[in-house]
Amino acid sequence: MSFRPLPARTPAILLQESPLLRRLIGQARRLDQLQQLLDSQLQPAARPYCRIAAWRDGYLLLIVTDAGWATRLRYQERRLLRTLQALGPFQTLQRILFRVRPAVPLPEPGPPPVLSGAAASTLRATARGITDPRLRQALEQLAGKARGENAPAASTQGTNLLGRYRQPPQETPA
Repeated sequence: MSFRPLPARTPAILLQESPLLRRLIGQARRLDQLQQLLDSQLQPAARPYCRIAAWRDGYLLLIVTDAGWATRLRYQERRLLRTLQALGPFQTLQRILFRVRPAVPLPEPGPPPVLSGAAASTLRATARGITDPRLRQALEQLAGKARGENAPAASTQGTNLLGRYRQPPQETPA
């Protein structure tokens, strides 16, 4: 007995059949509209740091990615509350809550993985059994990058870090 996946359904059919999905998309659109209204009332410099997280029961929860901007916005809370209450969707707004959630930086790439000598010998043995010359050459080049082995100097001489563009030879003073 094999598993057979259900046939794919179009987004329109999914929206018709799933009230939960319809409600979720409706909430996302509503938050997007509220975010646009909020952005129209914020200072231009503060806009990238402030996002609406929730709007419920007269409370507006804002996520601020910078603590400095969160402090500035807290000082301006009364003014912001009054201006937002003047807008249609925020008429029942009672309080603005600020939460600082710093943006998580992407991890910096670490050093490239090191190829062991055993892996290099396996790659060389595999390359000997390959009939395609381009694949054989690629495997041999990869095996040449093993720990403790240097690639041939002629292949790296005169290339920049990307290895794509030739650099002019350097002249030695006479």
